Amino acid sequence: MTDTEQRNAATKFYNGWRGIGDEKSDCQRFWIDFFTNVLGIEDVLQKIKFEKRVVVDGQTKYIDVYIPKTRVLIEQKSIDKDLDRKMPQSDGSMRTPFEQGRNYAQWMIPNETPLWIVACNFRSFEIHDMNKPNEPAVIILLEEVRNKLPLFDFMFRKEVKELSHEMEISVKAGEIVGILYDKLIAQYKEPNEHSFKSLNALCVRLVFCLYAEDAGIFGSHMMFHDYLKDIPVNGFRKALVELFKILDTQMEDRDKYLAEDNPKLAAFPYVNGGLFADETIEIPPFTEELKEILLHKASADFDWSDISPTIFGAVFESTLNPETRRSGGMHYTSIENIHKVIDPLFMDELKEELNEIRQIAVERTKKSKFNSFQKKIAGLKFLDITVLRLIQRIGARVA
Repeated sequence: MTDTEQRNAATKFYNGWRGIGDEKSDCQRFWIDFFTNVLGIEDVLQKIKFEKRVVVDGQTKYIDVYIPKTRVLIEQKSIDKDLDRKMPQSDGSMRTPFEQGRNYAQWMIPNETPLWIVACNFRSFEIHDMNKPNEPAVIILLEEVRNKLPLFDFMFRKEVKELSHEMEISVKAGEIVGILYDKLIAQYKEPNEHSFKSLNALCVRLVFCLYAEDAGIFGSHMMFHDYLKDIPVNGFRKALVELFKILDTQMEDRDKYLAEDNPKLAAFPYVNGGLFADETIEIPPFTEELKEILLHKASADFDWSDISPTIFGAVFESTLNPETRRSGGMHYTSIENIHKVIDPLFMDELKEELNEIRQIAVERTKKSKFNSFQKKIAGLKFLDITVLRLIQRIGARVA
C-alpha cells in the first residue's frame, strides 16, 4: 500500500465510521477495518486477540483488543462515552477507560504487560505510552487519522519505542502547511492548472523559509518573520516576490545600494539549486488572517528545526493538490521504500564491513581499519535520478 493509498483508505474509514459506534456490536468490525484497510496489516485476526481474558482479583474480565507482538491493550467505549470521564466498574469503583486498562495490566503476566494502552470511543484515540505513564496522552481525532498515520506505527512495529517529539512536531508541521494551503487557494482568482502549480511551489518556498530561519540556514533566527512583520497586508505579495528574487540572486549580482535601501532584504543569503528561480509563479494577495497564520502560527509559535524529513515528507505531500503534484513530479518516497532500493545496492555491504571492523580485537588495527572505512565512505559517489529531477523541478539547497 502506497502512502497515498493509505491516506485515501483513512479518509474512507473516517467517512464510514463518522458518527456511529457501539462498544458491544461495532468494536471488532471497527478495529478489523482499521488494521486491515488503513494500516494495511495482513492476516490481522492471526495477530490480534479480541476479548482476551484476564483474572482481576478473582473475577474474569475481558480486554477488548490486545496485540501480543507489540503488547498493545485497547479499551473500547461507545461513541457517546467521553474518554476523560470516570465510569462505574463492576467492583463499585469509578475509572476512566485508560484507568480501566491500567487496572487490567496490573493483573497480567509480566511478558504480556502492555507497553501501550489505547482508549477509544469511535470519535478519538487516546494513546498512552506506559514507559511514560504520567505524561499526557496523545489524542488523535477520527478526522485527523489521515494526516497522523505515523503515530500509529507502534501498534505493529516492535522497533517503535515511543511517540517521539520529532514525530509529533512533524505531523503538526504538516497540519500548518495544510491550513496555509487551504487559505491560499481561496485567494486565487479563477484558479487554473498554473494556479495550482504555483500554489504548490509557493508552499515549498514558504516551508523552506520557515525551516531556514529556525535551522540557521538564513543565519539569523526569525529573519523571515522579521522581514515581513511590519509590512502592511496589501504589500505582502510584493514583499514575497522581492524576497524570492533576492534569494535567487548571488551576492555579487545584487544591487550595490540594496543594503542602504532595504537592509532586512539585503541580509538574506543566496540560495542555489533553483528553488526560487521561476519568477512566473502566481502569488495571490494575502489577507490579515493569512498574514497572522504565516507570521505567528507558522513562524513565531513553531520551531521547524526538529522536523523529520522522513515523516514530514509524506504529511507535506498530502496537503498538495494531487493532480498538479503528480504532473510536477512532486512525490515523496517513504523511508521504507528508499531502503528497499539502497540496502541491497550498498548499505547491507557497508554495514557488514563495519561490523567486521568492530569485531577486531587489536585496538591499533581496528583504528586503522576505521580510518580507511571512513575514507572509503567519504569517497563514494551516487546519482539518484529522482533527486536530480526534484532539483530541476522544485529546487534544493545544496550545502
